[in-house]
Amino acid sequence: MIADRTTLQRRLDQATGHLETPVAAVDLAAFDNNAAELTARAGGKPLRVASKSVRCRPLLERVLARPGWHGVMAYSLPEAIWLVREGVTDDVLVAYPTVNRAALAELAADEKLANAISIMVDSVAHLDVVDAVTAPGKRPDVRLCIDLDASWKPAGALHVGVRRSPVHSAAQAGSLAQRIVARPGFKLIGLMSYEAQIAGLGDDPPRQALRGRAIRLLQARSFAEIVRRRGAAVAAVREHADLAFVNGGGTGSVAATSADPAVTEVTAGSGLYGPTLFDSYRNWRPTPAAFFALSVVRRPAPRIATVHGGGWIASGPAERSRQPQPYLPAGLRFKTDEGPGEVQTPLLGAVADTLRPGDRVWFRHAKAGELCEHVNELQLIDGETAAPAPTYRGEGHAFLG
Repeated sequence: MIADRTTLQRRLDQATGHLETPVAAVDLAAFDNNAAELTARAGGKPLRVASKSVRCRPLLERVLARPGWHGVMAYSLPEAIWLVREGVTDDVLVAYPTVNRAALAELAADEKLANAISIMVDSVAHLDVVDAVTAPGKRPDVRLCIDLDASWKPAGALHVGVRRSPVHSAAQAGSLAQRIVARPGFKLIGLMSYEAQIAGLGDDPPRQALRGRAIRLLQARSFAEIVRRRGAAVAAVREHADLAFVNGGGTGSVAATSADPAVTEVTAGSGLYGPTLFDSYRNWRPTPAAFFALSVVRRPAPRIATVHGGGWIASGPAERSRQPQPYLPAGLRFKTDEGPGEVQTPLLGAVADTLRPGDRVWFRHAKAGELCEHVNELQLIDGETAAPAPTYRGEGHAFLG
């Protein structure tokens, strides 16, 4: 459902024309369409929304109200506590281990929180941190999820994927599960594995056909391996604990991961906004739904229009794929020796001659939720009208700040 760019620009300008830039917007029609497409791709398995890719409470509530979506994958324990206290959800999986003592103390002191939040572990050292904050006999059981490393190690020291958990083999997962259940004050309820080399790596990079073929071959072999190993790990862990869920995947692998019989739920989030990193996927490309606008402030030369700001670079390797991209009007590009700048960004192209100071250029961010770290609110676009919705930042929260 890719909207005609001219029509989309008219709608965005009409809805937000009364606002000063920078302004960030989410097209609700595209957002809802992406949510429905992800549900269909999940093949009946529930989707857990990745909050780091949304970072806007009203939009988290919107997607959780849809059939097929249940629960949140949070990126920090303080965030998880806030989401539960605000009534967004009663089911949060914290995706990364936590050593936040204040948040752990709050979790241990509140039975409602303890029943709603599961924290991630990949070693007994994480259990030691919890016990050091509140002794086992003085708290409700803390719900735990084991993080199984989903990277591929085809030979020797070769490592394909991200560096996450040290728990890689089924034997390691079973051993950790055995040690967890022997510890009072904990309840092992889940296992998670995120196949980043599949879910987070585009298999059709533009103008790189050979690289694309290599990525697809790597992903096919890696996925076959993780399906076998994940199944064995789940069986090993279930010898010691009854698992309530086995979580896997991300936007880029929803259909494949949901087909894994060991997986009971799939995570997705970036596909709701459709950032530029997902333009390089063959199996599914979400409809662009999130944008930000900057104002043209000067014309330094023919075919150059300069906007104020623009250097909203995404996390990850410092390369072109992490830059935001000018999207509306079509035909603009960065100046190669300047790129998107902190306070000004020159844009080149014939269409630049049609722009004047005060006109707007709409951009797409490379990653999804990171857009929300730059603005206090998103304008939710419904037709040609806009309604503001606060981002996490707008509600006074910078959970990774």
